[in-house]
Order: sequence, then C-alpha cells, then structure tokens
Amino acid sequence: MKSITLTKVLGCTIILIFSMLANAQQIDFSGEWRPIFHEDAPERVPGPGFGDFSGIPINDAARMRGESYDTNRISIVTEYICRQHGGDYAMRGLADLRILRDIDPRTQATVAFKTRMGFHNMQRTIWLDGRQHPSVDAPHTFQGFSTGVWEGNMLTITTTHLKQSYLRRNGLPASSERTFTEHWLLHGKYLTVITVINDPVFLTEPMLRSQDFEFDPTRRGGFNNCEYTTEVPINPDNLVPNYLPGENPYLDEFAEIYHLPMSGVRGGAETLYPEFREEMGPPVGDRQFCTNEDCDA
Repeated sequence: MKSITLTKVLGCTIILIFSMLANAQQIDFSGEWRPIFHEDAPERVPGPGFGDFSGIPINDAARMRGESYDTNRISIVTEYICRQHGGDYAMRGLADLRILRDIDPRTQATVAFKTRMGFHNMQRTIWLDGRQHPSVDAPHTFQGFSTGVWEGNMLTITTTHLKQSYLRRNGLPASSERTFTEHWLLHGKYLTVITVINDPVFLTEPMLRSQDFEFDPTRRGGFNNCEYTTEVPINPDNLVPNYLPGENPYLDEFAEIYHLPMSGVRGGAETLYPEFREEMGPPVGDRQFCTNEDCDA
C-alpha cells in the first residue's frame, strides 16, 4: 500500500514539474496596450495616399482593383460604413489593443488569448489548446480562426477563414483565400507583432509588416457604437463608385506630390529589392519631396 501511494505521489510530482516547466516558457501578454506609430505612421494614421501601392508584392489583378477604386465607396455604400478591418489589418489602425488570457482552472495552462481592438469592437480568439482549424467550407469572418503555438518565449499564430477585405486602405484587395502568420514577442513593456500574409489570389510572394505596442495599464478601451445609415444621399441607383480601366484621374497624384518614379508606387515584388533602383526610371511631377502642407505653399 505504501509503495502504491509513493508511486502516485511521484507520478503527480513529475506531472506537476513538467507542467510548471511548460508554463514557464509561456509569456502572459494580457493587459492594455497602446499602439506606437513610429513605423508606417502616414499609412496607419491619416491613411495611405491614393494610388500608393509601394512596398506590397501585388499582382496585376490586385493592381487593377486598386486602380479602379473610388474613395467615395466607404460613404456611399452603406454596407461598408461599419465594416471591420480584417484580422491581418486590425492591428495597423488607431485603436488600442486589449488582450485577455483564458486559463484552465485545473492545469493553470493558458487555453486562449482574446484580443479586442476598439475600432468597431473587433474581437478575436487565439486558441492555444491544440485544436485543429475547421473545414475549408466553414464560415469565414473578418477576424478569422486563429491557433497559436509557443516557440520558446515567442507566440506564433496561424489564422485562416478570413472574409475578403483589403491589404491597404486605398483599394488594394485581400481575398478570402488568404492566411496569415503572426509572431508575438515581448521586450520589457513593448510588444512587437510581426505579420506575414499569404494571398494566392492577389500577392506573388508573402507580405511582411510589423507593429509595436506599449503596455499602459491606464488605458481603457471604449465601445465603438457604429450605425449603418445613409451618409451621402446621391446614389439613387445603388451603384458602387468605381473607375473603369484607364479612367481614374488621380493615379499619378501621389507620385507627383512626392516626386517619385511611377513604376515604384505601382507596387509589385520587384520593387522591394535593391536591384529595382537600376530600372525604376525617373521621378514624375515638378515638386521635390515635401509634406502635404508644404506642397501647397
């Protein structure tokens, strides 16, 4: 009897030790996080320039969709007014980030992280319990279905089942067939989120970008109460504003304002590499690099 009892005690002790070792590598990301905009600020805060596709490995189909985009679409098409960002774009915006941790009361292991972004109350669950992704025919959502695994003290997250959305807020599309991988890393009070997007429909190679947040226990995310309504009553035929190929009069505006080569701002994987400098051609426009305020001076 004593032998059996001792064996049980040793077994429980071993299980507890391995559980503690496994949990020791897990970082607690929970808390209130303030976005830092030192990286890509013009794109993330006021929004990207119209026709600025630079830095994105798009294909011809994505470029055509971007060139046909009309910025009035968000105000005129009612269904777009309260549309959330896609899960792969959510952390790029102006909203604060809240992360909550779900814990198994028996093992004390982290079962999931739940994120909330203030813009249109975007919420996402990142499962850490080893569950599989659903069938490809399962419903798609703007935030998708996410699972995470620990790689040392870095959390790697895979997200699938995303609705069609956008790669950049100036008309560049993102298909419902895309997936993305995230890497979460904690450096003191700073959280870095690295996002890698794979879209077989609109990208020729993975798209990489990163965001940083600072832990701020004083932040309190509000509730974004968005209502669908008619903002601009000038669409009696329910048409979606767009430009036909070759008819968009604003495509050259961004390159001309900042005196950039037109081939560069049109995007594409080839524009991401140093060799492109040898073939990008001369800048367009008659104004040197300037801010928008200086351009009109």
